[in-house]
Amino acid sequence: MKETIRSQRLHESYVEVRHKSGLRMLLCPMEGYSTTYAMFGTPYGSVDVCFKTDKDPDFVTVPEGIAHFLEHKLFENEDCDAFERYAKTGASANAFTSFDRTCYLFECSENFEASLEILLDFVTHPYFTEQTVQKEQGIIGQEIKMYEDDPDWRVMFNLLCALYHVNPVRIDIAGTTGSIAQISAELLYRCYNTFYNPSNMVLAVAGNFTVDSVLAVADRVLQCAEPVQIEYKRADEPREVYKKEWEQSLSVAVPMFSVGFKADPGPYEENIRGSILDEMLIEIIAGEASPLYRQLYDQSLINQTFYGEAMAGRDYLCNMFSGESRDPRAVQKALYGEIARLQHEGLDPEMFEVAKATVYGRYVGALDKSEGVAGLMVSGAFNGVGMFEVIDIAAGATIEALQQRLAGSFDIARSAISIINPLQ
Repeated sequence: MKETIRSQRLHESYVEVRHKSGLRMLLCPMEGYSTTYAMFGTPYGSVDVCFKTDKDPDFVTVPEGIAHFLEHKLFENEDCDAFERYAKTGASANAFTSFDRTCYLFECSENFEASLEILLDFVTHPYFTEQTVQKEQGIIGQEIKMYEDDPDWRVMFNLLCALYHVNPVRIDIAGTTGSIAQISAELLYRCYNTFYNPSNMVLAVAGNFTVDSVLAVADRVLQCAEPVQIEYKRADEPREVYKKEWEQSLSVAVPMFSVGFKADPGPYEENIRGSILDEMLIEIIAGEASPLYRQLYDQSLINQTFYGEAMAGRDYLCNMFSGESRDPRAVQKALYGEIARLQHEGLDPEMFEVAKATVYGRYVGALDKSEGVAGLMVSGAFNGVGMFEVIDIAAGATIEALQQRLAGSFDIARSAISIINPLQ
């Protein structure tokens, strides 16, 4: 099955193909591009620690960090690892595990078909033994210890720990040294066979290639598999935050902070749609064009590290402002004051137009890069909001819709601050 997805607004298109293996392919040839970017992903991330398939009698709980562990192990087989194979094609390869997905990717300017064959081959042919699992436990254990001392990582996860009581989004993506010690080859195969079924995965390709070349490689490499239906168990998360403050001391020159606001999550697609509007609210509250940003910057309370972020997933939704400051609580107080003012007085129409243009331009700008196109196609496949639909949501935003979201998305009563202080 092949379908062309078009954007009337942008006059752009991409092709969606359902391969005979069950794999969903999103293919966007880009005229004039010399490079190609491919991303092969599954909707399996660090938050997915309790799940069942349509063939399981009950939910199974797996160790925290197993999705990330599985990502590492898939690069290896009996003879070599995927990076050695990519070295022969000249492609630059990588992978990542986030809260709700795992993706394997490469970028190349030549030998595209050979590199794509490597990608599809190693991701669909797992090889785990107890010996290789034990070796990887030591490697990832060192990675976990490294992140424990990374102030950028800790300021964010400490905030999530403050906002959430039991939602697994509060757990480090790599897990803990204790949790990964419980991982076995048998568990890895259990998770792999559940989440790495072609019918649940997506291949996105953007840049210099032809649709027929992708189909030819897929026909050679991919095997048909019986579809798997997955049910995720949702955490029973209280509405209020776990704690209002979370402080830690690490080796930093200036205190780091993150102020977060916990919102009520809805269905996955609804969360993503709402987060696009929340991005505009972030720009209005304290974006670079806002009066508050200029005030805080002129008072030397923030610097160029300051930024805002909307974070949305399958069972979570929050917004945060982060950066460095000599007085994080003064920044927090100023943010609270501006949010309360906007809730009381209403949004300024001129600032709304600036924020809307900023967010719209950010998404349209992503389409200029093959990496951005592939990423948006994969995200849309998993969260139900397609690449062109994201643009339409941003373009169709109204000041009334943002005003309505302001109270729920930036509820001061459901906020917390994470601070990383310099070591004494």
